[in-house]
Amino acid sequence: MTAQQPHASASDVVKIGVPVAIGAAVAIAIGVYGRLHDPTGFSVNIAGFGSPLGPKTWLTTVAFVLALVQVGSALVMYGKVRVAAPPWIGTLHRWSGRLAVLAAVPVAVHCLYALGLQTTTPRVLMHSLLGTFFFGAFVTKMLLLTRRGLPGWLLPVVGGLVFAALVGLWLTSALWVFTTIGIPA
Repeated sequence: MTAQQPHASASDVVKIGVPVAIGAAVAIAIGVYGRLHDPTGFSVNIAGFGSPLGPKTWLTTVAFVLALVQVGSALVMYGKVRVAAPPWIGTLHRWSGRLAVLAAVPVAVHCLYALGLQTTTPRVLMHSLLGTFFFGAFVTKMLLLTRRGLPGWLLPVVGGLVFAALVGLWLTSALWVFTTIGIPA
């Protein structure tokens, strides 16, 4: 005798499939734009920094640190860390996520405008692909947050994918700069 597996209804498929499809379309659109766009090779510099590399490196690091806050606050909210969840933990989670994306957007705009999607080295290719994936996964997560009745595992998995992509972006950009070029001013 086998246990009966619950079947996903058509509405469940739509509830999950549409946000995933939109997120995938965003990732593909960013990738296609980045590949077809004629890179300018330059972008606007921010006062106080010696080159665009400085603000990109630091903004990516800020996004990475805020992503760590996201994971920590999610673990507390989902009861995976045995501490009493303070009443402001949800607010911390939402705002750290918003600020992480706010820090990442100018970096992505600069990268797409000045550099495009590049494939010159394995690190650069991985960075480009992670960037497109990050924003597609982020859009998917934001759209899934508006849905009710989702499986309990879904948002943590999608959030984990967003986090993993951002960590990969930081490793292939800011950490690479810190360890090969030095700390940019």
